Amino acid sequence: MNKYELLYIISADLAEDKREALIEKFKAYVEDKNGVVEGIDRWGIKKFAYPINFKNEGFYVLMNFSAQPEVVNEMNKLMNITDNIVRQMFVAK
Repeated sequence: MNKYELLYIISADLAEDKREALIEKFKAYVEDKNGVVEGIDRWGIKKFAYPINFKNEGFYVLMNFSAQPEVVNEMNKLMNITDNIVRQMFVAK
């Protein structure tokens, strides 16, 4: 298993309970694929350097995990089609 860092931005206008459900969804996805979530750091709402999809701020989440490389590809596709995910970035450690 490889170690990864995932930084993603959730739409700032999403309710807190739905935001937490979205964070839990991606954590559960990694764990269901035999991965290990080492930590989730909620950075909170930050302003963007430039507007993205006509929005000026978003809720940043940093997740460190270990998983197989194919899990990252599948998760990236899932995040691309998930509503309220503004951007995501995977980094191999």
